[in-house]
Amino acid sequence: MGLVAKILEDKTKGHRQRLREKFLARGLEALNDDEVLELLLTLGTPRKDCKQEARALLKQFGSFGAVLEASPEALQEVKGIGAQNGFVVSFIQSVARRYLNQRLQHKDYLRSSSEVSEYLNHSMRHLKKEVFKVILLDAGLAIIDALTVFEGTLSSNTIYPRELIKMVLENNAAALVIAHNHPTGSQVPSAADRTLTKNLFLACSVMDIQLLDHLIIGHQEKPFSFADHGLMEEIKQECRNLLKQ
Repeated sequence: MGLVAKILEDKTKGHRQRLREKFLARGLEALNDDEVLELLLTLGTPRKDCKQEARALLKQFGSFGAVLEASPEALQEVKGIGAQNGFVVSFIQSVARRYLNQRLQHKDYLRSSSEVSEYLNHSMRHLKKEVFKVILLDAGLAIIDALTVFEGTLSSNTIYPRELIKMVLENNAAALVIAHNHPTGSQVPSAADRTLTKNLFLACSVMDIQLLDHLIIGHQEKPFSFADHGLMEEIKQECRNLLKQ
């Protein structure tokens, strides 16, 4: 190794070490987004300075969250990002999603609403396609699991109540909360969102299962809640009137 190359390698090692020490001393909050990405990328290419690649990723995808949500193939379209880097970023995202999911299990849903929001935002907020999830609850409203039911273009006809009820019964759930994302970022519920909620509420009522809420994930910090905005109560009343006829 030549002298210049040795100096550059030592400088790179020193920079990475300073970032690691900064994290260990002050936590992740002390690092900005490009520094976090830089440290992640060094896991894939430990002998290379990854500062420019980290900044290129943020420029390409627009935000830290969008980088983490990008596929390995999309990541590799950015100059300097190889297969190893793409794997590391995607793997870290998947690990975080599993951790947040399992952290919810057995917790009281009503007392853990902020953690539910955190999990849903992390797993759905930056997706380019619509995803429909169900949070299964036991009779005491403790969280059993959070499962993906559907991925694609969501409408009132793409979620089959029979399949959802089957999933609920197979997991011995007594109640559920449904959630889906709007890739546009808007959290305003559409007519199709309301119709879907009404159809699922009717199906659940027949089977004596509680549908507590429908959450819409957009670009806001907190999901839109049908229950918090009074829509679940309106739908409940509409369904009662239908069942009386």
